Amino acid sequence: MKKFFQEFKEFAMRGNVMDMAVGVVIGGAFKGIVDSLVNDLLNPLLGLFGNQDLSGYELVVWNTSFRVGAFLTAVINFIIMAFVVFLLIKAINRLHSLALRKAAQAPAPPTTKICPYCKSEIAIDATRCPHCTSQQP
Repeated sequence: MKKFFQEFKEFAMRGNVMDMAVGVVIGGAFKGIVDSLVNDLLNPLLGLFGNQDLSGYELVVWNTSFRVGAFLTAVINFIIMAFVVFLLIKAINRLHSLALRKAAQAPAPPTTKICPYCKSEIAIDATRCPHCTSQQP
């Protein structure tokens, strides 16, 4: 049983699990901001054209009410959230590609050196030149 809890602790403390937990919390907080943007700003703005708040719009068919406005509000929320996530992922990918490009442009460490006596190219860790057999400094 002790091993089970140890494995669970290692799983829970892994970096990607903690990152995911932070992302869920921040995503929940961001959803509140987007909901407020849609409900408090966009719906009243759209309601100016229909003389009513969009989220309160209902379609009644045979004594059954369909909350079309609430559905449209949810669609607008989704589009805004998807657009923001798209922008974040695009920015992260750009930063990642810039980091990869910078790493690729970094010069590779030298693997050879020039013998000071015969001027031939030899391995960097050679202690003797294979051409003139001189001791390397």
